Amino acid sequence: MSSESSAAPSVLVARRPRRAVGWGFFVSELGVLFRRRRTWAMMAALAAIPILIAVAIRLTDGGDGRGPAFLDRITQNGLFVGMTALVVSIPLFLPLTVGVVTGDSIAGEANTGTLRYLLVSPVGRIRLLVVKYAAAAVFCLAATVTVALAGILIGIALFPVGPVTLLSGDSVSVGESLLRSLLIAGYVTLGLLGLSAIGLFISTLTDAPVGAMAATVVISIVSQVLGQLSQTEWLHPWLFSYYWLDFADLLRQPIEWSSFGANALLQLGYVAVFGALAYGRFASKDVLS
Repeated sequence: MSSESSAAPSVLVARRPRRAVGWGFFVSELGVLFRRRRTWAMMAALAAIPILIAVAIRLTDGGDGRGPAFLDRITQNGLFVGMTALVVSIPLFLPLTVGVVTGDSIAGEANTGTLRYLLVSPVGRIRLLVVKYAAAAVFCLAATVTVALAGILIGIALFPVGPVTLLSGDSVSVGESLLRSLLIAGYVTLGLLGLSAIGLFISTLTDAPVGAMAATVVISIVSQVLGQLSQTEWLHPWLFSYYWLDFADLLRQPIEWSSFGANALLQLGYVAVFGALAYGRFASKDVLS
């Protein structure tokens, strides 16, 4: 009896999932996320947005000048395709993909029964939430870069490319304009972090991932609707979507970083509040019964 008892702990240690140790868990989570066909389908859909915009402009020879920001500049410089695609994607398409990923983060594990096994291993609830959120943040970056990069490539293929005239009237080289496109992608990614925290919190409230996804997307739409109403003007600076389209300062010379900093501060507040709420809910949630 004593020999069997002493051997049991070593067996348990040997069977601990390696994904639960250090960075391995985070890398494993990224692998799971980016191996899913659903993730690649969403990436493909996002990449199709700038392609459709560029092809439509090419076939109509510029159209009538109406449409989203930078649309009228595409025929003069293909580098504006990526910026236009981001403007089109920000209100719905990017929040939709973020809602799918974050809404599924905890609720999906609970729905498939894998959440209890993760918590039996030495992961810990705080670490699990942090890793899930970090993976969602990486997805936000990958999604925005996908839109920007697809726009740049299709713009180069279909339109002339040269120095970019900024909103301030200054011209910058192609290399610097590409760098600014990446900065804009980073700005948009930053703006999605608050929504990601909300989605993670909602995902801890239910075992139905579809419900969590839908609720996250609905909250995104509600925030933007409130941001358009003059009756709720007092609330606008507190909405997580308030700075989503305010990346024009990155297209000036020199770059004005105030909106970037304000956006970062606002999103940090949402991450802190809804991260705490997510932990408060998840810490008391019974997932092992």
